[in-house]
Amino acid sequence: MALELRHLRYLLAVAENGTFTRAAEELHISQPTLSQQIKQLERLLGAQLLDRTGRSVRLTDAGEAYAHHARRALRDLAAAERAVHDVRDLTRGHLRLAVTPTFTAYLTGPLTAELHSRHPGITLTLREMTQDRIEAGLLADEIDLGIAFTGTHLPGISATELFTEALTLVTSARHGADDHRTLPVESLAGMQLALLTGDFATRTHIDDYFARHRISPRTAVEANSIQALTAIVQRTTLATVLPDAIAHDHPHLTLVPLDPPLPVRTVALLTRTDAYQSAAARAFTDLTHDLVRTRG
Repeated sequence: MALELRHLRYLLAVAENGTFTRAAEELHISQPTLSQQIKQLERLLGAQLLDRTGRSVRLTDAGEAYAHHARRALRDLAAAERAVHDVRDLTRGHLRLAVTPTFTAYLTGPLTAELHSRHPGITLTLREMTQDRIEAGLLADEIDLGIAFTGTHLPGISATELFTEALTLVTSARHGADDHRTLPVESLAGMQLALLTGDFATRTHIDDYFARHRISPRTAVEANSIQALTAIVQRTTLATVLPDAIAHDHPHLTLVPLDPPLPVRTVALLTRTDAYQSAAARAFTDLTHDLVRTRG
């Protein structure tokens, strides 16, 4: 009896579901078949991998050690399959990209347009998520590239700097500051703001700025959508704080410079350090640097 890939998949399914019943349903096989396959694996290895004595099934110490390597083996095999099917001339291919939410409003459009223009055969799967989820997704081989910020990263994550992003106060074009004059930070204390929710790294950056200058503007509205936030500001007297690139591209919004300005952030392209880079991923990396270099 030889070890087969299904043994690894079956073991991980039971470990993740906690019961043979749910794991069998997920795998679309019968529970007796699943149980038999796991016992075969345990006989092959000469070790008990699952503790079946409790209400739920869990990995033994030996099972934990084996599952760690099994996950990595399956991930590496998936990468190997992509490598085999990778087309060097880019007539086809697939790229899995994740970005933090604010980039959806001003960066993903130009990047996607450039990718489609240069390499129309590449299929793009774009996901919006927080930076910690991007890094976890890279390590789990769920995504190929991420766009987020420099800083402290998880072990195994590499960051390549792209450009700096500036945040600024934004108002409706109808209610902007006269002559775009610089506004002292103390003036924010008397203003009502519409801000992104705390799920956004941008909100943390804004709150740190307020705390550093000992001001507490009233947050009248919180939104977890850039589109909703810009629509609210456009139609009210509320102000917000957003990357200035968003307001530059929005005809109904006005940038109001602050003194002192909010600190800039460095945008970076994130990858898994030891990951196989497909031709599609390398092409996207090249065009991203080209776009930043030519358009700023």
